[in-house]
Amino acid sequence: MKKRSLQVRDYMSDNLITLDSETDILQAAHILIKNQLSGAPVVDNSGKLVGILTERDVLALAVQAYYHGTLGGIAKDHMTAEPQSVGPDASLLDVAQLFIKGRFHRFPVVDDGRLIGVISRSDVMRALGEYYPL
Repeated sequence: MKKRSLQVRDYMSDNLITLDSETDILQAAHILIKNQLSGAPVVDNSGKLVGILTERDVLALAVQAYYHGTLGGIAKDHMTAEPQSVGPDASLLDVAQLFIKGRFHRFPVVDDGRLIGVISRSDVMRALGEYYPL
């Protein structure tokens, strides 16, 4: 039995919900809620990854708004800029190491600066399950 590749491109999700950097923060929060996402990549008009807006970012803004009475802005004002990303040809074992060492649940997959997918912890687990079948 031939084993599949253990490259990111073979297991990443490419059906993505993204946010425009100019998206109103309340609208962005509702997109995360509606789609049950813990975060979404933020892209510019050319599809270049410019950041990630996470639940953590939105929660911090909500707490700040509660105490200071303001809730507003756009995604680029509250996102994590220049997020760590991986390439489509990266090894899933290298990505697994990044998950083990870090606090992230997913990484954007970028090719020539353009967002082409997302790889999650569960994607890596699925790949390892296929690579090491019962």
